[in-house]
Amino acid sequence: MPKKKNRPHTNPDFRHRSDFPAPPVEEIQKRLMTVLTPGDFAPMRMANQKTKLRERILTLPVMTAIVVSLVWRQIPSLCEVLRILAKEGLLWVRAIKVSKQALSKRLEKLPASLFAQVFEDVILRIRNSRDKKESLSLLVGQESWQKVKEYFRVIWIADGSTLEALKKKMEGLRDKTAVCGGKMMMVVEAFSHVTVCAFYTDNSGANDKIFVGQLLGRLPVGGLMVFDLGFFSFPFFDAFSEGNKYFVTRLREKTAYRVVGELSRGQYWRDEIIEMGKYRSNPCKWRVRKVSVQWKGRWYCYITNVIDSKVLSARQVCELYRRRWRIEDAFKVTKRLLGLSYLWVGSTNGVEVQIYATWIFYAVLNDICEQVAEVLNEPLERISVEMVFRGFYHYGRACERGEGGDIVGFLAENAQLLGIVKAQRKRHREAKLQQQEVWVDTLS
Repeated sequence: MPKKKNRPHTNPDFRHRSDFPAPPVEEIQKRLMTVLTPGDFAPMRMANQKTKLRERILTLPVMTAIVVSLVWRQIPSLCEVLRILAKEGLLWVRAIKVSKQALSKRLEKLPASLFAQVFEDVILRIRNSRDKKESLSLLVGQESWQKVKEYFRVIWIADGSTLEALKKKMEGLRDKTAVCGGKMMMVVEAFSHVTVCAFYTDNSGANDKIFVGQLLGRLPVGGLMVFDLGFFSFPFFDAFSEGNKYFVTRLREKTAYRVVGELSRGQYWRDEIIEMGKYRSNPCKWRVRKVSVQWKGRWYCYITNVIDSKVLSARQVCELYRRRWRIEDAFKVTKRLLGLSYLWVGSTNGVEVQIYATWIFYAVLNDICEQVAEVLNEPLERISVEMVFRGFYHYGRACERGEGGDIVGFLAENAQLLGIVKAQRKRHREAKLQQQEVWVDTLS
């Protein structure tokens, strides 16, 4: 038999997208119009706004309706969205005819900072629209987190992701290697996955440390932030401790440190107080706590400036860092499912506009997932965001037959058919049992 040829490795973010836009779903449009009220855009108008025709027609409310519809209806191109706008209208915008050149120019010139403000308002509206009781037994599955939530003002996860969507998309780039569209930094709540804020730079090769000032500025006093090794910096850690703010991250290999105390120890874990930068001229000024755990024969080390193990146990330090991977799920959803890996325009401003538009809809989508989790009495981690999004099509068809009802109720009622609740694989169950064995002798 002939040998099978190995398929070349391809980036899954560049999978072939659908060429047809999704049909409108009235219930989703109502939810979007609830958090995106056109009348609230008036205070955002620029003082020195020009009077060109395209700027009088493509105002901020109209542009918001266009870019958000591009995301949630998976409209494949600017040409297609203009056809829909001319025939049907979008959200609160009636049918109007606009040229592709006018839309492209507007995406280049309309300040992305306005969409950033719209994004912040949407997040605030979603938080205030519902009673965010955050049942910890539902979101986390462990009542032991109740004291942790009460002690820290907020618990956030921060991570960055590079955009790669300009590959062979724009004229002049087709014969070149991949050109990245910049880098975005996202902050989400650790347990509810609600988006907190977003930052962007057009420098795709930038280090995550360029966002440290913005992250420290947004984190309130008494808050805790989880991040990865990309932010590893002694001055960054000292800034947390000096500002009465807290962090959890991994310990970089080959980091020189000195153990000054031991809090507790088990067969597979150690909890110690250390001083970092032993052999450097600029050591870390504040002591930190090092939690080490052995997993499948390998030791993993985490550090935090939460010194008191009664506030945050060694096991909780490890589990908090493990939750950092939830933000990777958010990046996967926005880039692969919501199309953020395909940029509409090549300008930096247009890329930033698309980022905020995508995260605006993701915030609404995540809010629906949270409501579905509450109805099903399942942890939010077990709700598939992708299958909830794909369930919108089936809900729309059910509405056409007069069987739709409330969208949350429909998704919960058909959760098994639609695959909304993630299946627990055997290896995941076994891993969970092994984790419990590792911490069986913990003192927390």
